[in-house]
Amino acid sequence: MKIGMTYDLRSDYLREGFTEDQVAEFDTDSTIDAIEATLRDLDHDPVRIGHGRALCQKLANGERWDLVFNIAEGVTGRSREAQVPALLELYSIPYTMSDPLVCAVTLDKAITKRLVASAGINTPAYRLIANLRDSQQVELRFPLFAKPVAEGTGKGVDGLSRVDNPEQLHDLCKALLHKYHQPVLVEEYLPGREFTTGILGTGPHARVLGTMEVVIGAHAPSRDYTYEIKERCEEFVVYRPLEHGPLRREAEELALNAYRVLECRDAGRVDIRVAANGRPAFIEINPLPGLHPHHSDLPMIATQEGMSYRDLIDHIIKSAAARAGLEA
Repeated sequence: MKIGMTYDLRSDYLREGFTEDQVAEFDTDSTIDAIEATLRDLDHDPVRIGHGRALCQKLANGERWDLVFNIAEGVTGRSREAQVPALLELYSIPYTMSDPLVCAVTLDKAITKRLVASAGINTPAYRLIANLRDSQQVELRFPLFAKPVAEGTGKGVDGLSRVDNPEQLHDLCKALLHKYHQPVLVEEYLPGREFTTGILGTGPHARVLGTMEVVIGAHAPSRDYTYEIKERCEEFVVYRPLEHGPLRREAEELALNAYRVLECRDAGRVDIRVAANGRPAFIEINPLPGLHPHHSDLPMIATQEGMSYRDLIDHIIKSAAARAGLEA
């Protein structure tokens, strides 16, 4: 197939004057190179499109593709991940990954938690802080954990994100509201182990790929999985398969249920942490998981489960093609 590629490239935005923090969610050149090479190896004809504005221009110029491989994050607004899939639906062009509704809903962590909680999925109690007055009315058990409600890749998460008293909460919310211009999600802190579960497929065909534990070294600057630690993961983090047993079964059941409840498609990743009572709890879900062959969590999970990067990309393509009635 002729497969277009939509993405947001860090280097493109840095040249435009964006800061490192602003481009944290975007992809590296090596990720796009790897996807393009893999699509070619699978006998497809990959065509680089780029970000949403480039897609608009190419669509207006009459360019079309059999399928679009979409990992574009978008730039502005809490519905930014929905922009590229919405454009593709406007032109009736099939694409990989989740649809605009799912991409918009899952970027807003509070709405996501509301939906999974309504389905009976375990997730910590939370409040949404839209202004500083709200931070004075939080009736949750300390310690708490606070982060921007609609960011990814650990943006806004650092060594101060865990707070132990109302004064710390007030100061942190003030800083986050000022920097990110969006509400702050505050939830009861989960003190246990942290995992991420990869899912492949859509609807009843969705299945668990595997689960990887995130173990932060004792020498790391924080005990939580912050933006700095993610960026320096080779130095501070050990990633390992979660051992088989009751905990893994419960975590993977939770992840698959959340993926299906939220109606994600083709591939995704669910972040989970163990609560004080020993039960796994939903943190958040990523319907546009990173796809660097060596540094992104989903390909790392695939590798630990014996699936090659080539086969991972092929599974995503075939899942999207089957939904669209295409031969892959």
